[in-house]
Formats: sequence, structure tokens, C-alpha cells
Amino acid sequence: MPDPTPPPDVDTAPVVTVVGVGADGCLDEHAEALVRDADVLLGGRRHLAERPEVPGQERLAWPSPLADALPALLDGLRGRRVVALASGDPMVSGIGTTLVRLLGPASVRVVPAVSSVALARARMGWSAEESVVVTLVGRQEARLLRELAPGRRMLLLTSGAETPARVGELLAEAGQPDATVTLLADLGAPSESRSVRTASEWASVPAADVPALHVLAVELPTTPGSWLTSSWAAGLPDDAYEHNGQLTKRDLRASALARLQPAPGQHLWDVGAGAGSVGIEWMRAHPTCRTTAVESHADRAARIARNAARLGVPDLVVVAGRAPDALADLPAPDAIFIGGGATRPGVLDACLAALAPGGRLVVHGVTLETESLLANAYRTRGGELTRLSVETTAPVGTFTGWTPARTVTQWFLSR
Repeated sequence: MPDPTPPPDVDTAPVVTVVGVGADGCLDEHAEALVRDADVLLGGRRHLAERPEVPGQERLAWPSPLADALPALLDGLRGRRVVALASGDPMVSGIGTTLVRLLGPASVRVVPAVSSVALARARMGWSAEESVVVTLVGRQEARLLRELAPGRRMLLLTSGAETPARVGELLAEAGQPDATVTLLADLGAPSESRSVRTASEWASVPAADVPALHVLAVELPTTPGSWLTSSWAAGLPDDAYEHNGQLTKRDLRASALARLQPAPGQHLWDVGAGAGSVGIEWMRAHPTCRTTAVESHADRAARIARNAARLGVPDLVVVAGRAPDALADLPAPDAIFIGGGATRPGVLDACLAALAPGGRLVVHGVTLETESLLANAYRTRGGELTRLSVETTAPVGTFTGWTPARTVTQWFLSR
């Protein structure tokens, strides 16, 4: 079907036109004309090899590393008709997204083909409403662990032939060895194939036996079992985390996150992060939430990274350093949590200075010194000051009694 977008005027022509190509290599008449008339054709070596040679047309394979070399490459091509080839829909974890971010939407025209996601849903009989797409591109396979829940259906966009085995390992380690994993290879091509195994079976399949181009369809069982981390609500069980006691406990974590208010695309500073629980649950609230965890102890920083990967948010950034110095060059935050080190000179002031209008700050303290600091901040800046006391049951001889945890003073400020 022809692209309904009219050809641009010369003065408003895009820097790059991105043409999606199906797995069969076929293009419709409109897309074929765009490729044929290009002065410069960009793409992967496979895509370039599939197109007939055009006299006078320059052909360039994507540079490596792409992110570093792409700006200079495109800058050198301005004023020429540039077409880039991409697989399927270029805006589904594809080069189209990269180019729009780099050049802006007005400078990129996208002519999509049917995406691998659409083809995978069609082959599996899964609706868009009943399944989720998770990109593992960049070898971040642990992202799928955020999605674990009874009966969950996932389409995984993969990094390469090693991915199915790694996915199988992760699912088995998470207590889901019997999850059904379907490998859909070469979707839309004459060589299209399907292979179905359990997660534990895929864990032992060598990369040499896996087609390079594939999508994984994962269906989790609905049977009762251990779904310790299947909720995105704030306050995962403390046992979900590896920690040495430096952990914001479940009830306090839920209170802090209720005030921090995670929202799509927003960035949290988790200062004095300990085990990283607040920053991890901020990211679990939505796939586009981001966290930078600042922790001065190297062993705790490593623990944060392990916890983040195990709980499905491996993209969490850990900065091994001490606030306030470690905060100097961080991307601006939308919210800040200070779980430790608030009394260190300059920490609270640096966090307040970094907080933009609409930003939220939560600080926890368990010592008299921190409580005094927060009480003064409340008097001078306002906000909300709360004391949180939690008691849990424990055996008292042959009876049961209440065991109190340390009382925490919580200061919350919204700009």
C-alpha cells in the first residue's frame, strides 16, 4: 500500500528517509522508488546486499560504534537524498527511533513495513491488549523479569543467537522453568520457522542452533506458585532483596514511593541507596522510569546492581561515590530520595538545589541528628514531616508479641 504521506518540498525535505523492509526483502512500488532515487543508501550489510545496484548511488553500511559515529556521518550527507533501510517498522526498537532522537521528527521521514511484533502476534494469535513487548536489544535480557506474573504473555525482541539460552536461564532461576518459549524465526520470509520448548530446555540450546533473526514468545503458567516479585505496587517483600541490613524496609519504602510519585519517563536520584530498593521500585513502576543510585560503599554499589538485574531493571545506573560530590554531573532529577547521609555537609542543600519545579524530595532519618536536621528543614521550607513507627509480631516465649522497628522521621517536600 503506498505511503499516504505526500512527497516533501525541497525546502522542507527530511535529512533522512527511513524505509522498512520485510524479511522477504520485498518493497512496494513507492518504497522501491524511494530507494532507487536515493543519492546515498544507508543500512546493514544484509539489507544493502538485497537491493539492486544503482549507477551513481553511494552505499554506506552503518558505522560501528553506531552512537558515536552516526552524527558525523549524517552531517556529512546533508543536502543529498539519503535513504536508510531498516527491518520491518523502523520505530519498533529500530534505527528510526535513533534517527528521530538525533535529528528531530521534522528531519526524518519513516515509511514502515509490517513489524516483526505484528507478525509474531499474528502467528501466536495474541492480541496487543493481552501481550507485552519487551526489547532485550543491548543484551539486557534481565528486563523480562519485571514482567513476570501468572499467565503473562511476552514478545521479546532479541539481541542475537545467544538470547534464547539466556532467557531460558533467567526464567528457570526465577522459578519458571516450565514457561513456554516459542522461537519465531525469519518472520515473513520463505524460511520462516517455529520452535517450541520450555524455558529450562532453551537454557541448554547452543547459539549455533538458533536462527539469527527471531522473536521469542513467552507464555507464563497460571498455576499457583511463588510470584514474590510479580507486583508493581510499592513495597516488595524485604526478602526480594539481597541486603546486609542497609535496606529501606517494606512499609517505609511504600510510604516514600507514594510521595515520590513515579511517573513515566521521570528520573530519580536514590542518594545513599543502600540495597537500592527505592530506586529499583521506582523503575519497576513503569518501563520508562529511570534511576541513578548513589552509594559510597563499593560492596553495596555492586549489590544494588545485582538487585536491579534480578528484579528486572538492569538499566538502573549505579554511581559509586559519596554525595554531594557524586551528584555534580548527574542528569537532572524529577524526584530525589535520601535514604542515608543526609547530615553530611552539603548533601541536603545540593539535592534541594537540583530539584526543579514539580520535583519531589523524600528524606528518611533514624538518628537524633538527622531528625533535628529535618525538623529545621520543615520549619524553614515547609513540606510534610512524619514519624513512622512499624511493629511486627514475633514469638514471646510460647506467646506472640509486638516487636517495634526503629522509628523513622520522614520529610517530604514538593516544589
